[in-house]
Amino acid sequence: MFNPEVPYDIPTLPIDGIETIEVLKKVTPAARSLAALNQVARLLTNQNLLVNLIPILESKSSSEIENIVTTTDALFQHDSDTSNADSATKEGLLQII
Repeated sequence: MFNPEVPYDIPTLPIDGIETIEVLKKVTPAARSLAALNQVARLLTNQNLLVNLIPILESKSSSEIENIVTTTDALFQHDSDTSNADSATKEGLLQII
């Protein structure tokens, strides 16, 4: 029975069986991909750009679910100033906030 006064005791993860051959075979390509991304990120003058793109791209995708269609280009153009943006772009940018 749940009691909000008593903290839930989270069980520890099982350590045995995690380092399997299947898992280790997937770790190597993942590490290579992260290393490649790291090299590309070092070439950018503003490395925060990669992280700052994620909310705008997510906003575009979630707007499309609500049948609000705009372009990625329009979202980036009007990110800082929405005065000349069309209604779909404004709506898409509102979802970022």
